[in-house]
Amino acid sequence: MIRKLCCLLGIPVLMAGCSVSKKTASLAPVPSSVPNEAQKKQIERKYGMFIHFGINTFHDQEWTDGTLPPSSYKPTAIDAEQWVQTAKAAGMKYVILVTKHHDGFCLWDSKYTTYDVAESGNKTNVIEALAKACAKSGIRLGLYYSLWDRHHNDNVKDSTLDAAYNKLMTDQLAELIDITKKHTSIVEFWFDGGWTKPNHRWPVEAIYQTIKSREPECQVGINWSIGAPGNPDQHMVLPTQQKEGYPIRYFPSDFRIGDPYLPANPDPKVFSHDGKYYYMPWESTVCMSGKWFYNTQDTKYKSLDQLEDLFKKTTTQDNILIINSPPSREGKMRDKDVEMLSQLRERLGL
Repeated sequence: MIRKLCCLLGIPVLMAGCSVSKKTASLAPVPSSVPNEAQKKQIERKYGMFIHFGINTFHDQEWTDGTLPPSSYKPTAIDAEQWVQTAKAAGMKYVILVTKHHDGFCLWDSKYTTYDVAESGNKTNVIEALAKACAKSGIRLGLYYSLWDRHHNDNVKDSTLDAAYNKLMTDQLAELIDITKKHTSIVEFWFDGGWTKPNHRWPVEAIYQTIKSREPECQVGINWSIGAPGNPDQHMVLPTQQKEGYPIRYFPSDFRIGDPYLPANPDPKVFSHDGKYYYMPWESTVCMSGKWFYNTQDTKYKSLDQLEDLFKKTTTQDNILIINSPPSREGKMRDKDVEMLSQLRERLGL
């Protein structure tokens, strides 16, 4: 707690685990019209699971504003092994866990905030529990992190607050890598909420450097990745509107997202930044039922026919599908999700 207080107040501390800024050589994608080796591995993974779990799980809400008390997050268990086994039994190759949604609540004990599991009804470090389960089962690990944080940086119109908040973000990303590195590597970072500020106000390069200096093959993507000619910050440019050579909205990054939309057919793959061209596959993210987070009213599911059709549409053209399956308040995947994902695997012949 002393170390956390010092970090929150900006007081230097010489303790193991406190982040120290280091100058590293600039890391950036290499211009190319074909996928690089790390992108090929992402394309080969093809199929994964989104895991939305957090304070919203306990309030029947999708987005909250960062004012809910941490004590209201109180799963009776965190069965990360069951989550991973569900993904594995479905034929999926990796999982992507929501580490911090727009509300700012963190599923680990962060040195840089008290809005986290350490102040909650269940102090389990969910990131570490999932990293251990992934390592044990041979499933790869991805992490979601919201740039928009309504607890720490709710006033997005005030650009004078950016520097302090941007440092908090890169410090937290380093924390997440510290936690997972002991158990497994991170294959993907999925960022969200960038549309709440002009793209130039986000520390995209610093984020990319923080990740790539530690996890060189980790694929980095930011939701609504592509802009429009003459306006790289246009929101939204739908996949059906994207064309070869359109500007990359958040550079550097490695793949495109625009949830919950599916890729166009044909799907363009090469996009531009500063007069150079970069290959970027598309990753689709869809819900099995109606909500991202567990919700007691969320009982209507897509049919197996619909899910099979989604798989075929989203994994052709060297693209990727992520199906969301939210754990319940008991910290387990819903029985219906487990059953349907297993049946879907049989249909797909995975």
